[in-house]
Amino acid sequence: MDVKYIYKGLSQDEADTLQAALPDERTIGILSDFFGVFADNTRLRILWFLSQRELRVADLAALVGMQQSAVSHQLKTLRLQRLVKFRREGTTIHYSLDDEHVRHVFDVALEHIREGQLP
Repeated sequence: MDVKYIYKGLSQDEADTLQAALPDERTIGILSDFFGVFADNTRLRILWFLSQRELRVADLAALVGMQQSAVSHQLKTLRLQRLVKFRREGTTIHYSLDDEHVRHVFDVALEHIREGQLP
């Protein structure tokens, strides 16, 4: 793809290499949806609590100050993005982060934010 000269010192070959390495549109869309999930305060609070320990919907509802149905809706969104998982114990469902990648993404973002807040 022929890209207009976009930065002094960037050659056409370098621009072509960068363009070739760009993920395809489908992947970019999935990535956008993934990061969009983090744009909600309630979901972030849920993720933070789940980064600390496994919890039931009732526990999460109490912690975030919302109805269980609203928390369940947020958990569904988080499950669809594979950020949380659940396990059933009798009639009780316990939620946790899906894997260590989720914890790492969350921790790195939090560290980045806190870094910028230091005097």
